[in-house]
Formats: sequence, structure tokens, C-alpha cells
Amino acid sequence: MNADDLLRYDRRVPRYTSYPTAADFTSDVDAACYRRWLGALPRDAPLSLYVHIPFCSSLCWFCGCHTAVVRHYDPVAAYLELVEREIDMLADALGGRGRVTNLHWGGGTPTILRADDVWRLTARLRERFTFAPGAGFAVEIDPRTVARATVAALAEAGVTRASLGVQDFDPEVQRAVNRIQPFDLTRRVVTWLRDAGIDALNIDLIYGLPRQTVAGLTDTVDKTLELEPHRIALFGYAHVPWMKPHQRLIDESLLPDAAGRLRLFSAASARLVERGYVAIGLDHFALPADPMVVAARQGRLHRNFQGYTTEQALALLGLGASAIGTLPQGYVQNAARTPDYRARITAGEFAIVRGVESSGDDRVRGEIIERLMCNLEVDLDAVCRANGCRPERFAVEIEALAPLETGGIVRIDGRRISVSPEARTILRVVCAVFDRRLPPEARRHAPSI
Repeated sequence: MNADDLLRYDRRVPRYTSYPTAADFTSDVDAACYRRWLGALPRDAPLSLYVHIPFCSSLCWFCGCHTAVVRHYDPVAAYLELVEREIDMLADALGGRGRVTNLHWGGGTPTILRADDVWRLTARLRERFTFAPGAGFAVEIDPRTVARATVAALAEAGVTRASLGVQDFDPEVQRAVNRIQPFDLTRRVVTWLRDAGIDALNIDLIYGLPRQTVAGLTDTVDKTLELEPHRIALFGYAHVPWMKPHQRLIDESLLPDAAGRLRLFSAASARLVERGYVAIGLDHFALPADPMVVAARQGRLHRNFQGYTTEQALALLGLGASAIGTLPQGYVQNAARTPDYRARITAGEFAIVRGVESSGDDRVRGEIIERLMCNLEVDLDAVCRANGCRPERFAVEIEALAPLETGGIVRIDGRRISVSPEARTILRVVCAVFDRRLPPEARRHAPSI
């Protein structure tokens, strides 16, 4: 399979961190609906908690997150008080139901919190929720701004995994996206983390940034490997200035075209595999003994709004502005703008402003899409058997995959569909065939060139 084969079928489709996707969220799902869904959770339900800290000390021009730049700490301290109030509301609504098996802090930059506030937030969470023995605790870290005292506080608070944002170590690329982060600075933070006992490390890289070259990105991969992370994410940059206006600060003429992006990913991923990492799903790599590799091999890997996860929780409950929650009935999302979030929490109500209730058909299609995203294959017979439906319902989708089979992208064996590992960059295009909510024209897969 050559680059032309992949580019011929590539197109803009959702990232499929959920199904239905966030594009299908509406205001029909609100705070009252959220309360009902929480009340229906079983008493012993395993729960995952996500806390969103929407602040950074500077703006990275490539960023697609819900965040804001703050020059002093007062807004952060005030926001933390709101999150504590939301924690209390959520705990009261659960009424003792559930046990937390995983906690994740994201952003923005969670490590913008001072050491005493790391303790304060962790103490509130552990006071109001029951944590299962051995519960995981992951936090996202910006190495440019984290203090050693904060690293120590995270370790003492029980953090078990840290994810460090790097993106690219090439100084030219860093200047082009307004994120100056020397390798030695990142290495120093890695040393702090390991000295504090936090050894499970993830590093995030991005391909498709301005001024990136194959040689430069390969050098970034080599430097990253010197840090010996357990997992590496190799995300594709999404240039969406109509959604994220600050991305207009990037000189579009410096961005690689589709063929250039493919060359970047291919070179970086080949180097990672050559150095012993196992490719997982769309864009993740991990050491062979890592739990993510084991889960993928056993068909237990999942995908949510934080990416790939080994978490098996029944519900993921989000806290903070823009946070998304996942429950058996569907998805919910808090107000994205901090002022709107503040107004609702201050009024004593959940900040849920949109979401989507999943139908039975959504759940089956969601499982199919998740298996493809996690394992690059799915057995439609097995999925339908587990969900009490007839696999013949997907005859149209199997027929729609024919062009992709002709192009060598997929292999169809009865109702077992597998995606070529060489085609993982367009894995989402295969998933889109099963996305009944997409417009029909977006699901067609005739060659685009």
C-alpha cells in the first residue's frame, strides 16, 4: 500500500472518542436529565472521575482545548472553589453510589495548581467519594511551568501516572506554534517525577505542525525515547481556525499538506516500532508489557474523551468547565465558558448544558466503532450476538466498505472486518461507514482523487 492509496480515501470525519460524537450533542440533555441518570447508577458501580482545569500561563497556537490564559493565580483559586461545590453536588446526587476506580486531571494545565491546592482538591475528592483500592490517578503536565513542589504534592496525593505535553523538540517548530520547551527542561521534570515515585509516564507528540520535517520529527522521537516513557501518543494536528480563532496565528503556508502529514506520521511511527514500542489503535504506542498493550491484545481496550484507556468504569463523570461525562444512558457536557459554568454552579445547579441520549442502535454502532478504533478489527456477528440484534442489519455498511476493500484498506471475511495496520492513519474513515448520524455524502468512500 503506497501513500496515494491512503490519500485517495482520506477525508475529514469525527475523531470518534465517543459515539454519538460531540457534534450530536444538543440542549435536550440538561441538568435534570443528568440527575436522573446519576440516580439510576447501581450502588456498586465502578466510576471514573475527570477534573478539568481550564487555565494556562501562555497560549500554544495549535491548542484545541477549552482553556484560557491567566497572568495571576486569583482566577484559578476562585475556580477551584466552584469545582469543590460541584464535587459536593455530584456526591450528594450519587447518594453514596459508586466507587472511584480512576481519577484524571486534564486541562488546560492542571499543574497550574499550587502544591497546597493539589492537596486541597485531592482531599475533597477523597472525602466525598469512595475510592477503590489501587485506584489510578493520572494528571496532565506542562513541563514548562510545573514546580518541583507541585510534583512532590502530586506524588504525595497518590498520582500514579503523568502525561507530559511535548509536541516537538525542534526549536523552529516550537517558535512557529508559540511553545518554547527545551529538551533539557523536559528531562529535568521527568527526573523530578521519577524521583518522587511517579514512574508511569506518557509523552504527547504532534505531527502536522508548521515547519515540521521528517528529519526533525524523527529527532524529536529519538529525544523522547531517551526519556523512556511507557506510552507515547502521536496525535495529528487539527487546524480548525474557524473553531479555534487563535490558530489563525499559525502561518498556514508553513503547514504540511496531506502527503507531508502522512510522511511525518509514517517516519515517526516506524521509528517507535523499530525501538520496541507496540502500535495501538489510531495514534498510540506503548512498551510491550504496558497494561494498554495487554488490554488491546485481550480486546479490553476502550476509547473516551481522554483517548485510549484501560479503564473499565461503568460511568465517567466530568467536573469543571467543558467537562464531558459518559453514563450508560448517554453523554453530558458542562458549559464550556468559565463564566457560564460559574453562573450555574453558583446557582446551586449542575452546569450540564448539552449532551445526547444514546439509542439502542447508537450503542451497537458505538461498540463497532470502538472495536475498530481500538483493535483495527471487529466481528459484527459477535457484537450483534452480545447486543441481541441481527447482523444482517449491517449489510448496507458492508457493501459500502467495498471500495475500501478494493483499495486494500480493509479486509472483509464474512462479517469480520479488519483494517490494514498500514492504513491506521485513515482508521476513522472506516469507522465513519457505521456512523448513521453522519450525512450520507460523508459516509461514501469512492476515491477522492
